[in-house]
Amino acid sequence: MDHDQLDRELIAAHERQDGTALVRLYGLAGDRAEAAGDIDAACFYLTYAFVFALEAGAPEAPALNRRLAARGRAHDLEFPEWA
Repeated sequence: MDHDQLDRELIAAHERQDGTALVRLYGLAGDRAEAAGDIDAACFYLTYAFVFALEAGAPEAPALNRRLAARGRAHDLEFPEWA
């Protein structure tokens, strides 16, 4: 999926209020930005993925939190309910 397609899918997921898709798509955008060396953009996208993961109770929340904490962008939280 290219950048424009990712943008279109993000917009569509927002319109549908599809939290699961938003976690996946923002995570993908974060992965791509990180691979390109743009850590600020990566953390921006990963923060959104984390927020949507929290809202959805998605299992990705702890891992997203750890990634953000490793970059100094969040506190390292505990998620006993996800364990």
